[in-house]
Amino acid sequence: MSDILLEIRDLKKHFPVTKGLLFQETIGLVKAVDGVSYAIGVGETLGLVGESGCGKTTTMKMILMLERPTSGSIIFRGDDIQGLGGKGLQAYRKGVQAVFQDPYSSLNPRMRVGDIIAEPLVVNESLPKATVRERVQELLSLVGLRPISSDLFPHEFSGGQRQRIAIARALSLNPSLIILDEPVSALDVSIRAQIMNLLQDLQEQFGVGYMLIAHDLAAVLHLSTNVAVMYLGKIVEQATSEQLRVEPLHPYSKGLFAAALPAHPDEPREEILITGEIPSPLNPPSGCHFHPRCPFVKPICSEVEPQLLQVTTGHRVACHLYSESA
Repeated sequence: MSDILLEIRDLKKHFPVTKGLLFQETIGLVKAVDGVSYAIGVGETLGLVGESGCGKTTTMKMILMLERPTSGSIIFRGDDIQGLGGKGLQAYRKGVQAVFQDPYSSLNPRMRVGDIIAEPLVVNESLPKATVRERVQELLSLVGLRPISSDLFPHEFSGGQRQRIAIARALSLNPSLIILDEPVSALDVSIRAQIMNLLQDLQEQFGVGYMLIAHDLAAVLHLSTNVAVMYLGKIVEQATSEQLRVEPLHPYSKGLFAAALPAHPDEPREEILITGEIPSPLNPPSGCHFHPRCPFVKPICSEVEPQLLQVTTGHRVACHLYSESA
């Protein structure tokens, strides 16, 4: 891996569940994120995939400092962000930006596009108005929009154009890392490829790192350097995008790929059927959380939690099918 930009170490976020109005009593914990570890290198893209409720968004919120971790560390360029303050905290907030899922609600409808893109510069930098205006024009050109767009309002643009505006806003402070939360899921299929190609071009041009949160496996494999598969707050498989595309190992990963449309109708693929509902994170199954839905379940799966172990170079999986203890 190249130089590490962001490192997550044993990150956990547990939400208490209470009952009662006046005298609240804690009756359990929802383990939204439960011991997650990974790293993102400079100029690399980490894809985070999994069903709704697996902990992807909670992880994103902790990195953006919208949620405080229960335990664990988030290390950015060698510094734990929980210990940052003053200029260090400001530098972190400038260095990590986000592009959100819905381009229709992530932009202020009462602000002109030029003001939306300029807002991070106005808040964080002391620049002359002419310099800010010049930077806004430059950013609009970078994302494929005309300079005249700065005088218009968000409702005058299509969904794809609004997402380009959101990307321009994220780039305004020259960040090292951009978190992409389902950046193309709300767009028409014809527009998705354009936005993904734009993101790739910007990464090559500026060396920015991405953390991509998505359901769309095709988008994740197309954009990502490495991929982490999450299930009920835990990472069950980590690999390069090529390794995961050619040979997913965990039964859950295999099921996700089996449910996705193939790149070509004649492409052979393993048919894995995942049955049942996702268990409650308030009371997850013992052992491997996935064992009630796994087609390859063994007796040990309900008793012992599998560890995330390296199977081949760069490919780790948490499954008793690949552990010596099984």
